Amino acid sequence: MERENFKIKKGSFLKKAVPFFILLFFCTAKGYCKNDEKTKSALAVIERLIGNRASEFELSIIENKENNKSDWFEIETTGNQVKIKASNNTAICYAAYNFLRDIGAVLVSWEGNRVGLPKTWPKYSKKGNTPFEYREYLNACTFGYTTPWWDWKRWEQEIDWMGMHGINLPTAMEGQEAVWQELWKEYGLTSTQLESHFAGPAFLPWQRMGNINSLEGPLPQEWFSKKEDLQKKILERMRALDMHPVVPAFSGYVPKAFAEKHPEAKITELKSWSGGGFASTFLLDSKDPLFKQIGKRFIEIYTKMYGKSNFYLADSFNEITPPVSENNKYEELSNYGSAIYETINEAAPGSVWVMQGWLFGDNKEFWTKEATKAFLSKVPNDRLMVQDYANDRYKVWENQEAFYGKQWTYGYVHNYGGSNPVYGDLDFYKNELTSLLKNPNRGNIVGYGAMPEGLNNNSIVYEYIYDLAWNKGEQPIEDWLNKYLDARYRKKTSVSVFQAWQLLLESVYNIKYWETRWWNDRAGAYLLFKRPTATITEFKGNPGDKKKLKEALDILTKEAKKYDKKNFINYDLIDVSRHYYSLCIDEDLIECVKAYQQKDITKGDQLFKKIEKQILAIDNIMIGQPLSSLDNWVKSASEYGSSPEVSKLYVKNAKTLITLWGGEGHLNDYASRAWHGMYKGFYWPRWKMFLEALKKSAVNNTPFDETKERELIKNWEINWSENK
Repeated sequence: MERENFKIKKGSFLKKAVPFFILLFFCTAKGYCKNDEKTKSALAVIERLIGNRASEFELSIIENKENNKSDWFEIETTGNQVKIKASNNTAICYAAYNFLRDIGAVLVSWEGNRVGLPKTWPKYSKKGNTPFEYREYLNACTFGYTTPWWDWKRWEQEIDWMGMHGINLPTAMEGQEAVWQELWKEYGLTSTQLESHFAGPAFLPWQRMGNINSLEGPLPQEWFSKKEDLQKKILERMRALDMHPVVPAFSGYVPKAFAEKHPEAKITELKSWSGGGFASTFLLDSKDPLFKQIGKRFIEIYTKMYGKSNFYLADSFNEITPPVSENNKYEELSNYGSAIYETINEAAPGSVWVMQGWLFGDNKEFWTKEATKAFLSKVPNDRLMVQDYANDRYKVWENQEAFYGKQWTYGYVHNYGGSNPVYGDLDFYKNELTSLLKNPNRGNIVGYGAMPEGLNNNSIVYEYIYDLAWNKGEQPIEDWLNKYLDARYRKKTSVSVFQAWQLLLESVYNIKYWETRWWNDRAGAYLLFKRPTATITEFKGNPGDKKKLKEALDILTKEAKKYDKKNFINYDLIDVSRHYYSLCIDEDLIECVKAYQQKDITKGDQLFKKIEKQILAIDNIMIGQPLSSLDNWVKSASEYGSSPEVSKLYVKNAKTLITLWGGEGHLNDYASRAWHGMYKGFYWPRWKMFLEALKKSAVNNTPFDETKERELIKNWEINWSENK
């Protein structure tokens, strides 16, 4: 077309379009209109983190070619634009955070976000990919130990955290009680019967897994609707970020009232879980026609309420020995496996049954290779995923030959019960991953990640684990640590600070599992946190290098003075301090008990005063971590209720979970917390009672009745839990 003939006619399309093109040019120049509908969820994550500077990010999704399931990203800065191409929204979020952290501008953690952006973006170019189609996150138990009182604001924060850490296979267990309630009412159970069935809010994870019934209930009706609304928002956001939430399915457990209503059904009453004291649970036989009927109806109601899902979690035998006959054991196990799979497949065709691999390590005497093979035998390889997440404790996948061709994911628990000593093992995680990727016998591994029972502790562990999924262990730990500290502390890491962290890697972050959390069948992170006993004189010591830990503490104490008081170095200093002095208290407790047993009252009294002084000092410094406090936990529980009566129930649940737990077994103090308020208000009063009684027996030269004292302490614990 010749130039002079190129005229805009009145009413033409082009004339109408000119203002649009001008606007488009302006928006593109300013960085507003370049991100399309596909990337708006990732852009929103970035915007919530860095505000309007997110407009300088140009995002695009380029879908993987067929058969290429590996996520990838490319980042490049051009002018003052950050251009990111990636396989999906989650990969974009990880790439954006990776860039911001690499340049020392941002650090995202549970204890808060540090954001200090440069005026202009530095020259930067990076490509990344992961061999793992899925990066998993969240243990079924997290929904009791950490999240019961979370509102949408807190969940939104966590889902953003997931996106920025590249997580795309999160466990999503909220809101299912509304489905169970509707289901069991369809089968004729009354509101009264269900009220006596459901456990209290903090204990629901273990009811879902068939371990308990009714403990610390009833479950208020407001809980059902509140969690239903919450789960809808959670799933909508996860799906918008291209995540694959793992949602619940029926694993065979029915209420006692259902078993009584259906005497013709084959239902087994199971023995009390974990040492006794809990109400029985009832397991429907996989060959009973009701099994599939109930399982399919559950998914139908769930789908109606929350939309379609592709991954369904069903665990029939979590810490429970399957009720199978010795003579027909393998066939009965295969029937259970096929019944769960077929139920899910018929209700949600094409979806995947997900199961925790924990049971195979926890009860390896029962789950021999033959038993596991039988259980999995009738399920297609691509329709089952075993989450083998306890590799910091067990070697299940190696013992079970990578699950005989089934899909599986590799990972770590790391945190048990929300109990929070300072530990982890970066070298172990790196070496394990590089070894795994080279192992020709790794089978059909599709995922990797961490599935902690409790959150909000040891952030560095999770930062490192989720980076390993992308750097594949090829980055030296020292290089990674330098960048992490630069981002965390907002300036170039000094030689002294780096030396302190090297000492931490050698003293506490070289411990893959905090084994003394269980000692002599007694739970609790430290001796101080365990219900008192005179047998602590037999304790062999906590893991780690206390001398190097003290060296690191001394350096951090000095260096922290050079930083602003709000800097994360002060948060880390509190963590290191309370951990070191908790270890010291454990040693002093042993010596104090010995002294009173040997009737050395003077020495015992000196140690008593020293212990008390240290405990009060720790409790005082923990004020600097307000989110990790008894007050915050109790306040969150109280505010979750809409009436004084409901708030009281929630508070009792919250306090009981982290102390008594429940039943007559050995779970008390399993979820012990190194929090402000717990040292002074719970752990020391117990030991004070015990040591004073021990001293009294020494002074009066009378036998010490430990059983009596422990019973008095237990009664004190009950009173503490029941009082707001």
